[in-house]
Amino acid sequence: MKGPRAISLNLATTRQVWGFAEAVDGCLKAGITAISPWRDQIAAIGLNEAARIVRDNKIQVTGVCRGGMFPAETAAGRQAQIDDNLHAIDEAAALNADCLVLVVGGLPGSSKDLPGARGMVSDGIAAMLPHAKASGVKIAIEPLHPMYAADRACVNTIDQALDICETLGENVGVAIDVYHVWWDPRLAGAIARAGRMNRIFAHHICDWLAPTKDMLLDRGMMGDGVIDLPAIRKMIEDAGFYGPQEVEIFSQDNWWKRPGDEVLAVIKERVATVC
Repeated sequence: MKGPRAISLNLATTRQVWGFAEAVDGCLKAGITAISPWRDQIAAIGLNEAARIVRDNKIQVTGVCRGGMFPAETAAGRQAQIDDNLHAIDEAAALNADCLVLVVGGLPGSSKDLPGARGMVSDGIAAMLPHAKASGVKIAIEPLHPMYAADRACVNTIDQALDICETLGENVGVAIDVYHVWWDPRLAGAIARAGRMNRIFAHHICDWLAPTKDMLLDRGMMGDGVIDLPAIRKMIEDAGFYGPQEVEIFSQDNWWKRPGDEVLAVIKERVATVC
């Protein structure tokens, strides 16, 4: 694939300054025609209005964030999470999203059983999969950095996610977020494996700052940190995925404080020069 790289704006990147409609307007003004909204942002404007905005402006929705959070201490708790994920599928379908991104959840309660939690994740996805298939929605497991294994995501590598995909069959793949996987010594092999399986559904970018002041809310703009973004993008393209690079930056002390138009201008410059 030659030419400029397509950009999608994950709306977390501008969530402190723009709502759903404002973010779409800002993207269109900047020449960006793909977004990835969060469910609370969709709820704030209403699903019907969000769908209308997407449809009228011919916006590509590269993902809806997020489903998941499957592990729970009780069967009733696990069912409640599955029910919420079924609603998330409906939202993704209404927006014609490329995928529903899953942050799968960590250890339930006081549990120390990581394999057991991963089993709950697999069971939870299996329970939602028929509705996802019927709705035309792909499910993208997003592996999170191991620092989140306890409380946010017990799936921490692409290979772990792909193992679940192999168990569950079609319609389940991975969202590859460089912030979470750049450190993995098996990264190249895992991305190649995902390509052979045709399971790469999304590619999220930002940067890892050194030092990082907050593991959740201090992501860097591309080029400001230590991630070899071109190398990872090449791996992903060699694996057959050429979709937009989805910019997802949580930055409470920097980028969240800047005007949205300024953030988008920097994003476009960085994608062109360092990604």
